Amino acid sequence: MGQFSGGCYLSFFIFVLLGSQAPTTLARGQRGEALQHGQSGTLPHFLEEPVDAYIVKSNPIKLQCQARPALQIFFKCNGEWVHQSQHMSQEHTDLTTGLKIREVMINVSRQQVEDFHGPEDYWCLCVAWSHLGTSKSRKATVRIAYLRKNFEQDPQGTEVPLNGMIVLHCRPPEGVPVAEVDWLKNEENLSFDDGNIMEKKVDHNLIISEARLSDSGNYTCVASNIVAKRRSATATVIVYVNGGWSSWTDWSPCNVRCGRGVQKRSRTCTNPAPLNGGAFCEGMSVQKSTCNTVCPVDGGWGEWSEWSACSSDCERQRSRECTAPEPKHGGRLCDGVAVATENCTGGLCTQNRKLLHDAKPQGVENSSDVALYSGLAAGVVTVVLLIVAVTLYRRSQSEYGVDVIDSSALTGGFQSFSFKTSRQANPLLINSSMQPDLTVSRTYTSPMCFQDSIDKELMAERSLLDPLPDLKVKGVTERAEYHVMSHPQTFPRGLAPDYRGVAVGTTLGRRGKNLFSPHVSLTPRLPLHRATAVFGHAGGRLVVPNTGISLLVPHGGIAEDTTWEMYMSINQEDSSTVSDDGSEIFLSPAVTYGPPGLDLSYPIAMTIAHCAEVAADNWTIRLKRHIQDNKWEEVMSVNEESTSCYCLLEAQKCHVLLEHPGRYALVGEPLNQEAGKRLRLAVFGSPDASNSLGFTLRVYCVDDTPHAFQEVAVGERSRGGRLLEEPKMMLFKANTFSLQVSIQDVPQLLWSIKPFTTCQEFSFSQVWASNQHPLQCAFTLERYSHSSSQLSCKISIRQVTGKEQILQVYTSVVENEKGVVPFFTQSDCTITSQTGSRAFKIPLSIRQRISTTFDTANANGKDWQLLAQKLHIDRNLCYFACQESPSSVILTLWEAQHPDSGDLDSLASALEEISKVHSPKAVSLSCSKEERDSEFTKLA
Repeated sequence: MGQFSGGCYLSFFIFVLLGSQAPTTLARGQRGEALQHGQSGTLPHFLEEPVDAYIVKSNPIKLQCQARPALQIFFKCNGEWVHQSQHMSQEHTDLTTGLKIREVMINVSRQQVEDFHGPEDYWCLCVAWSHLGTSKSRKATVRIAYLRKNFEQDPQGTEVPLNGMIVLHCRPPEGVPVAEVDWLKNEENLSFDDGNIMEKKVDHNLIISEARLSDSGNYTCVASNIVAKRRSATATVIVYVNGGWSSWTDWSPCNVRCGRGVQKRSRTCTNPAPLNGGAFCEGMSVQKSTCNTVCPVDGGWGEWSEWSACSSDCERQRSRECTAPEPKHGGRLCDGVAVATENCTGGLCTQNRKLLHDAKPQGVENSSDVALYSGLAAGVVTVVLLIVAVTLYRRSQSEYGVDVIDSSALTGGFQSFSFKTSRQANPLLINSSMQPDLTVSRTYTSPMCFQDSIDKELMAERSLLDPLPDLKVKGVTERAEYHVMSHPQTFPRGLAPDYRGVAVGTTLGRRGKNLFSPHVSLTPRLPLHRATAVFGHAGGRLVVPNTGISLLVPHGGIAEDTTWEMYMSINQEDSSTVSDDGSEIFLSPAVTYGPPGLDLSYPIAMTIAHCAEVAADNWTIRLKRHIQDNKWEEVMSVNEESTSCYCLLEAQKCHVLLEHPGRYALVGEPLNQEAGKRLRLAVFGSPDASNSLGFTLRVYCVDDTPHAFQEVAVGERSRGGRLLEEPKMMLFKANTFSLQVSIQDVPQLLWSIKPFTTCQEFSFSQVWASNQHPLQCAFTLERYSHSSSQLSCKISIRQVTGKEQILQVYTSVVENEKGVVPFFTQSDCTITSQTGSRAFKIPLSIRQRISTTFDTANANGKDWQLLAQKLHIDRNLCYFACQESPSSVILTLWEAQHPDSGDLDSLASALEEISKVHSPKAVSLSCSKEERDSEFTKLA
């Protein structure tokens, strides 16, 4: 009865506890179970309690709990009972204890949580009861999970020195639950195994105590929770190295053999070399010091002593000493003999105690005298005949006067003109502004290859020479020799043809041969471009197409009745630097001309394109000649005087006068950080063969020489690339800063870029010594649809802290569309040489008259030095002074300067200015020859 009363009391308690939601009655089976549980004498014990949960998006969460022994379990959320219909319960028996285990679960939706407005978070707990009483579980909170998009603090890029500390701050976005933070380096998870890298967990800062070069990279902070993952802005960390000077080299030898000169020593900023934008070494890289070299003194003979008395051998002697002065400091010894001996004459000397005239029969003496006098007479006659023959030959070859005042006929050596002149005093001088007759000649604008030449026509000699005083004129009109006479093909003695050195692509005539010295080979290694031609006494011009490289052989440079098969090629050097310390770099391609056994009467003119910026005095530029392997010897410094060769440096080319075949190149040593070389920038594009939606942009940075850019263009043409924008030039300075190339303004809705390639960088050393291999970087793009056929973007190229150069790209990505094609890739040049008069702008007869006039000393000062001054070739005149015909060499250099335009008007104007030097008044053109001679004598 007591047990029944206890069951009624428990039923009443449940009703009071649960109100309308609690069960109202207990079945008899339950009361029996309660009696069974009551015997155990324990309160409900929770085997599983509800845990905190987060609602992700709109997905409901489940809360569950287990208890034993328990008659019933109900959830209570936010102080209110959860309706019985929302409970999902089940029970089973514990096999070990035999007690009933009850499990209950409910669902909580996002709407329920959002509709709750209380002082605390949405919470739920479980209440379990038995006949002895009730037990409550822990409170479990339910929250809506989220993660905001923006970081409260993004990491910032920084530049730190080597071994410095790197600190990157990161405050993740607000979120529930709180986001966890990870770090990426170059899109890979950052490892914290290295004790040098640590992460401050409280504020998520990344700290690297001692920065290493390998720590440079792009760092990204990644925040994530159960809802989403967020990436911060990328922070670029650059670990730079400041440059340090190396030790000084030894002082170089004095640059002069005699007297006061200069010696220098150098050091390089390589200990360590500046890296990643580190500061360049402060101070000068080159020190110069004056030096004094003792001059060698050549020995000189003193006075002869008196003759000695006749000896018993009928001889007498005299002597002298090499003491006036004595040879010192390596000077040469005296040439000649120190003791002279001669026979005594006059019949006074006796031999074997007999007079000399008694020693020989009289007939023998008379016959010896006749033979002696006959030989002397024959020699005198021979010498006189030779002098007469040479004089007659020179008069027949050169009936020229002593002065050239008007060279207006220069421009008539190519074609017949019909024009009106504005100069009344000189009707033969062509106006420089006159337009050419396009019906007679062609205009060529490409300096890269020859076109078919047109026969030249020369004006009558009388029309050329009438205005000139004191010029001897023949009575008939003559024409200049423009076609080489067909001399027999002969070769220098002792030179057998040797075809081992060079593969020749041009053949001679029936008697032609290839001339090379035996067992001597100057064959260039790895020839990339080559031209060959046969030249004779008339000379000619040889051009390597599309490279800015040419060779001019002057008229008369090769002996008559001799021909040479000459070649010129461009070499790819194995090393990008010339000196061992890396201070010198190539500024031009290495050019070889030959054959090695070439024998020249006059120097040839070779033109080489270079990439140095020569506007300011920031370079020491030298011409060097290859010896062997990677060794080069200095021929001359461009800014110094020399008698061995001549260099005329222009903004983009250098004209060199040479006498010896070989391989030559221009090298440069920067004197300061303002020294710069020109780069040519170009962007090519082609569809991606493996992806129909892909398109690749390739950006090239090469030395600004035609040869370097042609290599790129030919390579792109072979792979189907198109030039998308006209190439541009930029100045790259020797300040050790790197070169950055980036792509900008790509339509994001139409195109995607391969990740992390929008900015690429070339180190300073790569660009500074880039004459060997063109620098190239590529940007890979992919369009979202085939309908997107147009691409527009910008390519930005800049040296760090320098000016920016923009290449604007606007092109079609369809394969059959054509881009901007370089002019020299549209057609192949086949004519690489011109021989004879067609290779020269100045007609031969005019050239001979100018040389004859200015090679002769003139009281008016109208000599070759004045000609050089007026043609702006007035530096290093000592070189021309050593030439047999200075004027001819000057005109050869002028021809090399004007290979295409042939600005004969400038030469005519220079000659006209020379004619006015020291001329108080103009000479009348209508006076007689005697009056002209008299007037010219007064001017002289």
